Amino acid sequence: MSAYKGIILLFLMQCFLVGSNQIKAQVKSIASDKKVFVEEASDAIKLDGVLDEATWQNAVAGKDFHQIFPYDTSLAVTKTQFKLSYDEKNLYVAIIARDAKEGGYVTESLRRDFRGRGYDGVSVVIDPFQDKNNAFLFGINPFGVQREGLVANGGTIRGSMSLSWDNKWYAFSKIYPDEKYWIAEMAIPFKTLRYKEGLDQWNINLYRIDSKTGERSSWMPLARNLRPYNLGMTGKMLWDKPTKKPGANVSIIPYIAGGVSKNHLAGEPTNSNFNIGGDAKVAITPSLNLDLTFNPDFSQVEVDEQVTNLDRFEIGFPERRQFFLENGDLFANFGLRNQRPFFSRRIGVAIDTATGQNVQNDILFGARLSGRINKDWRIGLLNMQAAKDDQIQLPSINYLVTALQRRVWEKSNLGFIFINKQAIGNSTDERDISQMYNRLAGVDFNYVSDDNRWFGKTFYHHSFNNEKNNKSYSHGASLNYTTQNLSYGWEHRVIGDDFNPEVGFTPRRGYTSINPEIQYLFFPKNSSVVVSHGPGFETEHIWNRDGLYTDRNIEFNYEVGFQNLSTLRMSLQQDYTYLFFSFDPSRSGGLRLPEGTGYTYNSYRISYNSDERKAFNYEISTSGGEYYAGSLYRFSSEFNYRFQPYGTISALFSYNRVDQPEPYSDANIFLVSPRFDFTFTKSLFFTTFLQYNSQFDNININSRLQWRFKPVSDLFLVYTDNYFYDFTDRTNNFNVKNRALVLKLTYWFNL
Repeated sequence: MSAYKGIILLFLMQCFLVGSNQIKAQVKSIASDKKVFVEEASDAIKLDGVLDEATWQNAVAGKDFHQIFPYDTSLAVTKTQFKLSYDEKNLYVAIIARDAKEGGYVTESLRRDFRGRGYDGVSVVIDPFQDKNNAFLFGINPFGVQREGLVANGGTIRGSMSLSWDNKWYAFSKIYPDEKYWIAEMAIPFKTLRYKEGLDQWNINLYRIDSKTGERSSWMPLARNLRPYNLGMTGKMLWDKPTKKPGANVSIIPYIAGGVSKNHLAGEPTNSNFNIGGDAKVAITPSLNLDLTFNPDFSQVEVDEQVTNLDRFEIGFPERRQFFLENGDLFANFGLRNQRPFFSRRIGVAIDTATGQNVQNDILFGARLSGRINKDWRIGLLNMQAAKDDQIQLPSINYLVTALQRRVWEKSNLGFIFINKQAIGNSTDERDISQMYNRLAGVDFNYVSDDNRWFGKTFYHHSFNNEKNNKSYSHGASLNYTTQNLSYGWEHRVIGDDFNPEVGFTPRRGYTSINPEIQYLFFPKNSSVVVSHGPGFETEHIWNRDGLYTDRNIEFNYEVGFQNLSTLRMSLQQDYTYLFFSFDPSRSGGLRLPEGTGYTYNSYRISYNSDERKAFNYEISTSGGEYYAGSLYRFSSEFNYRFQPYGTISALFSYNRVDQPEPYSDANIFLVSPRFDFTFTKSLFFTTFLQYNSQFDNININSRLQWRFKPVSDLFLVYTDNYFYDFTDRTNNFNVKNRALVLKLTYWFNL
């Protein structure tokens, strides 16, 4: 208990230091503020990459972009300007991106939602509510490929920008090779944005990636340790007239899907199916949106990339279903990593109690109200009804999630969440269905300092079910400090033995942990090869609720960043694991190491990421050393070859060699995944990839043809296949497990 009090004391001291810097940081932020004017268009704007309209000729440009990488102390070498205008329906953005060097541009493909450190492009980040917590992102590259996303958590942490959000907007790019620049024009419908009427200014920033120089630049000056979409440093776009209400905004997105499937493993006959359903989006206010779904179908969503799991606990995969994405941070960002009270992928999935495997659980209908009440308040209400499944004795389940967020100070917020998972209808087993529920209530405080150097959170969550439990709590805190050279972080968490968030993701219960880390980077001034390098230290210590020391990880690392955007990382680490349940390190079903034994083991890791601007680029990683009572050696690689601008061929390979002394099992685990991603045009895409995972003796093929015949309206043809394959015993290989072919049509109607 005394150690835990020390944790709390350290956290409070850090918060005190944060507060002492707020006034100085605020002055610095105001001093660096920049403005750009938005005037109503005087003539019709055509998206053609030619800025010959009188509107563009008379508009005042935003300019003087600042370099973020490789340095952040000067104006950008590649000059970029932008202009803004609007009419009754759209916000218009014109971008003039000049080149400092000759040469072509780099794009991964013509597929929407491109991303990467070395690909050309300009992105516009718009924060209509000026809360510096959430924003819209719209990007375009010289080939006219678009991307759109949502920024959450102020853009301060990894994963705070998601490109999974999809919506209607229009853009065009034109390259002028002789003059060495390219021009882009955007038309963003006001109905696509969420904002309050009557405002005379919004927050805005633009950032650019230039492949020829490797430079990243931003209209607002940003330190290179910050992400370019960080909302702490944004300029102002000043409207010539207060913003008007965008008018009625109702969209209907029906779908029709049909297909055939067969479960060969279970010996079932071929099954034909036909589904209709769809979604609706209703703007209750310009900033508050109601999403409805009926009989949703997610057959077009790309399958998860398989991984090798040698851990004792469950692995989480990202949410890809469109319905759960907009304002998803309202629900998903409570807690810390591996300690989330809400995990949307629990909805639509059930556990077959006979096999212990996850199976699909159809969703009947759902609704979600999310967005802003005003500048200070955000609200999220989610209600989903899943279908009954008599085959696995599962009743119909209702999921209700309520989230409320209140802005505190300039960039911080206080969040509340309540989750109710409730069985309804008739009981399918011996239990009283009225007792089949799981609930959770929690509160989170998220902090970001005015100068963006400090950020963190503290929280408390409590779960409830029909059993009387005394240790159904989870609480913790994190605090991070980052500057150009120095960054450090602290996390601690306490999870009770009985904490049970059935709609969350908490792979482990009944422990206390602390996790401090620190990194220092040097930035050589006269090096033409190395941009940054420096050491780091990270450690995690875990105790169970009886005070028994169960886990320790200590890691020393050194990172090197090169001018050509490649990176090298080397690390040495020591682990200690106490097995509170028996465990087979090979995950092969062999004899388990006994419960109550402890192991200390040392290992190394080296990884290298090459320059992704090159047509051929790769990532390689190797590690090895002691592992429980034996050893573990790993090698993984991903090789990519880009047929610009039409697509990429890639191949992922992973090998894990587990050696344990007799009588315990060894294992050779392979994961091979070639992938072909081809874009015939900016509206016709074909992706196919094969995954072989020896850990599950499975070969999976997933192929998807997508035709975007109108904005956000698609025709999908999806083929999936699973085969049995055991490379140690090839007698029964290539037996089909299951196979499916789906044709799906979606169309976006604006009413």
